[in-house]
Amino acid sequence: MDKTFDLDTLAVRAGILRSQFNEHAEGLYLTSSFVFESAAQAAARFSGEEDGFVYGRFSNPTISMLQERLAALEGGEACVATSSGMAAILAAAMALMKAGDHIVASQGIFGATQQLFGILERFGVATTFVAPNDAAAFKAAVRPQTRLVFVETPSNPLTEVFDIAALAAVAHEAGALLAVDNCFCSPALQRPLDLGADLVIHSATKYLDGQGRVLGGAVIGRKALTDEVLKFLRTAGPSLSPFNAWVILKGVETLRLRMDAQSAAALEIARWLERQPQVARVYYPGLPSHPQHALAMRQQKTGGAIVSFEVKGGRAEAWKVVDATRLISITANLGDTKSTLTHPATTTHGRITPEARIAAGIQESLLRMAVGLESVADLQADLARGLALI
Repeated sequence: MDKTFDLDTLAVRAGILRSQFNEHAEGLYLTSSFVFESAAQAAARFSGEEDGFVYGRFSNPTISMLQERLAALEGGEACVATSSGMAAILAAAMALMKAGDHIVASQGIFGATQQLFGILERFGVATTFVAPNDAAAFKAAVRPQTRLVFVETPSNPLTEVFDIAALAAVAHEAGALLAVDNCFCSPALQRPLDLGADLVIHSATKYLDGQGRVLGGAVIGRKALTDEVLKFLRTAGPSLSPFNAWVILKGVETLRLRMDAQSAAALEIARWLERQPQVARVYYPGLPSHPQHALAMRQQKTGGAIVSFEVKGGRAEAWKVVDATRLISITANLGDTKSTLTHPATTTHGRITPEARIAAGIQESLLRMAVGLESVADLQADLARGLALI
């Protein structure tokens, strides 16, 4: 499909592959294998001499449709879909790194990503975690062995915004790749490849699905890079199921509509939280008080739908707000049409060391809210119930 179409058109139309039945909706192909016309064709398909579907672990028409659509939305040459967002990060690292290589990553990345990079240490891939948030600090952390610079922007959960173009320059000067986790924004709000990134990573579980139904992940970038990721996936098998791919395809159709509405609601809630006497600090890129507000407004279309905030006090006070909710879901997932609330220090970042949490700025008083599509007034009333207990 012509990738010059607007994002809304690509989100609905890109990647459609119709069968001989000429169905209008995307087909769901639930099959583990594919039949060949001859032994020669089977050999050609397995060797890669002939294009076509071979085996469900690494090729399927429904998954191919999703991959083409996500590549079009992000402006990438190709995409490899995976079973989850963490599987996408693992696949990219295993495909593009080797023992002796080095990663430079932001200190404020998702807890599971920090743990994954710790596991890679066992296999000879070292990681340096960088603070503060500036390109000079990343440049200072680069070694001759550096092959990957990795950031989330905005980050989870403090919504730090990183200058993608500046970090791309740092990475490329060192002969390294820049990978950007675009989970919080999605291509509806930000396209890292346009700003110089080499790879975009997604947890499709979040905003791409958008309704908390299935797990999925994706790695998007130049075909030369995604081909290496596909080689790993073909052998190791962290594969997306066709059903999950089909669900995510349906979710992507409403991506921009949801992101616009949820971002607008998040901005209202962030402004309201700043006025509450029980709130010590609000983290939201759409607020002028955010340290990287100007960068966010250049790099993103909106501030996004994640609002993090610190209450006055500690864990006990934060838990009071969580436990008082009657509408907002107490869960660590995000990107859903239903608003969610979590205490990062004991959930998403609970398995990293206390020292690592403190270094990342994650206090016991911090809460992260993923704003959904409910009435803003109802969400504010739900939060106010708990804040009144502090």
